[in-house]
This record gives sequence, C-alpha cells and structure tokens, in this order.
Amino acid sequence: MGLIVAEICCIGITQVHCGVPEQPSIAMKCIYHPSYQVALPPGHPFPMSKYSLLKDKLVAERLISAGDLLQPELPDTALLALVHTSAYLAKLASGGLSAAEQRRLGLPWSEALWQRSRLASAGTLLAARVALTEGMAGNLAGGTHHAFDDHGEGFCVLNDVAIAIRGLQAERAIERAAIIDLDVHQGNGTAAIFRDEAAVFTFSMHGERNYPTAKMRSDLDVPLEDGTGDSEYLDALERHLPAVSAAAPQIAFYLAGVDVAAGDRYGKLAMTEEGIRRRDRYVIEMMRSHGVPLVIVPAGGYAPTRARTAELHAHAFREAVAYESALHAGPVKSAS
Repeated sequence: MGLIVAEICCIGITQVHCGVPEQPSIAMKCIYHPSYQVALPPGHPFPMSKYSLLKDKLVAERLISAGDLLQPELPDTALLALVHTSAYLAKLASGGLSAAEQRRLGLPWSEALWQRSRLASAGTLLAARVALTEGMAGNLAGGTHHAFDDHGEGFCVLNDVAIAIRGLQAERAIERAAIIDLDVHQGNGTAAIFRDEAAVFTFSMHGERNYPTAKMRSDLDVPLEDGTGDSEYLDALERHLPAVSAAAPQIAFYLAGVDVAAGDRYGKLAMTEEGIRRRDRYVIEMMRSHGVPLVIVPAGGYAPTRARTAELHAHAFREAVAYESALHAGPVKSAS
C-alpha cells in the first residue's frame, strides 16, 4: 500500500492562466485541462466541446479566476488499478479494444481519448483533495458512472469518481464516502464497483425506463417515471437525499447531470431550468450544512445545442459559488 500511495501522490497541480485579470478567489476551485476535449467523428452524439464551453462560461462570469482553475497531471497506472482490472487497462493503453467493445463504449478508441480519460480521473481526485481542505471543489469533466472495473460503456471509459474515492482511501485521507448521482441514467458501473463496500454509500435517482436496461443495485435507487417534472422530482429528492447525510460520509461526490432537462436527447424527463437550479441548490445546501466536503462533476447532458448543455451544467457551479459567498458574507454596511 505504501508504494501505491507514493505513486498516487505524484499527481500534481498546475495553474491554468485564463487571460482574465487576477482577482481574489470567490469560494470554489475548479479543475480543467485543455485535453478534456478530443476530436470525435462528424455527427457523433457526444457533446465533447461542452467542457471547454463550460470553462469559458464560468471564467467569463468570474465565478472562477486564474487562481481558481487548476490543471491535473496524468496519473500513474497504480491509481487506475485501484478500480480497473489490469487486462482492461492494458487494452486501453495499447488500443486493444475490439470493435464490439468500442461499440459498447460508444466512443472510438484513440490515444487522445485514453489521455483524456486519465486526465479527467486525475481531475476528480484533485478536486476531492481540494474539497477536503476548502469544503467544495469541482471538476469540469467527469461523472463517468457507466464504466465498470473491466469494461467501459455509455460514453464512459474510466470511472473517475470510483478512482478518486479509492485514491483518497489509499492515501488514508478518508474512510467513508458518498455518491449522489442525479444523472438521468443509473450509475450502474459505480453501483457494481462499490456493491460490497459498506464505506461507500451510492445513491442514484434516475429514469426507470432509461439506459441502462439492466440496472445494478445501489445502496439507494430512486426510479422515476418518464415525463417526471420539477414538483415530483424535487419532492422525491427531498424525501431521499437525507439518507446520504445520515450515512456520515467524509466526502460526497455530486454527479450533476443535466440530461434530466425537458427536451434532452436521451433524458425522457421534463425538468425546467429553474427546477435544475433548485435541485443543485438543495444538494449543495444539504451536504454543506452537514459539514460534508462536496465535489461537483458534470456527468451527462445532451441538450439541443452544446452551448445549451454547457449553460445547464453551469448552474451547479453558480449555485455552489452563491452558497459559499452567502456563507462567508460579512455584515452589510450602511452607505455613509
């Protein structure tokens, strides 16, 4: 274990200069790397550019500054092997995935994709380290919850949240963690990876008749009917989310998927933009009011345009900054 910890701890932090004036950190640091975006075949349905669009939006709104944006470095294989099998990692490293495996993954293998998947996983771990010291942090990619230990599917190559949790446990930074998965699709890979681990509480609220057809068993699954709107969704969340804080996690990972929005290509639900904001606000308030460090990752979103997808993803980060800003705001001074 000592060797693994030493290797894992070599993942570094590099500041990204965004071309905006330096300003005091508002509340939350975010992780981003230019290689989060890779080229895909024309017409491919995965909105890869949403990551750079999200970063640009948060910077333009000054929700993050140059000093708030950190860059991950490629992780050692030892970190990835805490979750994924050596055979699967070898296939990914060598381009050895079969045509059938790539179809199941939904993405064509490339060296850039392999690099991107590792960087995104390192980014979620880095965000978790920051959250443990500052209370909250975000990775501007991640939430790849359909990746199992021995294969990828549903646009998910490596399970970044599982890697981050196992990494923190190997470093002895935490023992207990929770995953709040509000992507419209069940986190089947995550549920399978942690099915025998009482120290990791998995919560998934998802479309009952949506992908994946065969669901795995989370610690708490909340299936939703097609067409579920704001009222029903938020009522279910308020009834079930307290179980997460009751599990007393030392850190929580929030998969803030926006494929719950009405009109999403793969969603089948009917949430409004305001409903998504209220959802994000409730999760943030619930975890932070209980003193649980929180990591936010985007997870899925397939709005009619990539710009719209990025706009919906930005709400979780807006709500996080608003919460922390309100928490740390001093007394209002009267005008003289």
